[in-house]
Amino acid sequence: MSPRPPVCLPATTVAGLAAREIGAADAPLLQRFFDENAAYFMAVQGAPAGPTEARDEIASLPPAGWPFTRKWLVGYVEKSGRLAAIAHAITDLFVPGVWHIGLFIVASSRHGSGDAQALVGELEAWGRDSGAEWMRLGVVAGNVRAERFWASRGYVSLRTRGGIVMGSQTNVIRTMVKPLAGGDLASYLGLVERDRADTT
Repeated sequence: MSPRPPVCLPATTVAGLAAREIGAADAPLLQRFFDENAAYFMAVQGAPAGPTEARDEIASLPPAGWPFTRKWLVGYVEKSGRLAAIAHAITDLFVPGVWHIGLFIVASSRHGSGDAQALVGELEAWGRDSGAEWMRLGVVAGNVRAERFWASRGYVSLRTRGGIVMGSQTNVIRTMVKPLAGGDLASYLGLVERDRADTT
């Protein structure tokens, strides 16, 4: 399959929110969101967001040697101009049709509202409409809230990798994947062998 990059941002039906792409000029807006929603960073880094967290996130790319088509950093903005959620997606990571969610944070004040489920569903629909057959992500093992959330959305754990330094913590990362077009896990692992449980 040939990559089919999205031509627009994901649509959202969450009341009062609009999706917009986040770029370098938005670093102060993103940093404020990170500072106000420290729970994610405490869970995965052991400390609140650092002062350059937003700038680093905007500039980040997959490691050298990892093929991909495009990075998207999508902000969900309230009418007031404040961010309510953020999603970082990499299209066609490793092979065409595999998308990766690198970061997904919903404001703590919206937890329990159903917004996270709605936004993830819309991200998946956006990917599917743009040629994605698989959605992939990594979760810090032991971040029970996140592990339960992604499992409830149909993501399946494939393998774990230890020794991943994130801030002041060294984490074990659980790779999870969800088929978006009816494929099976054997087909996925034939495409992305690094996600096999027996690889090093």
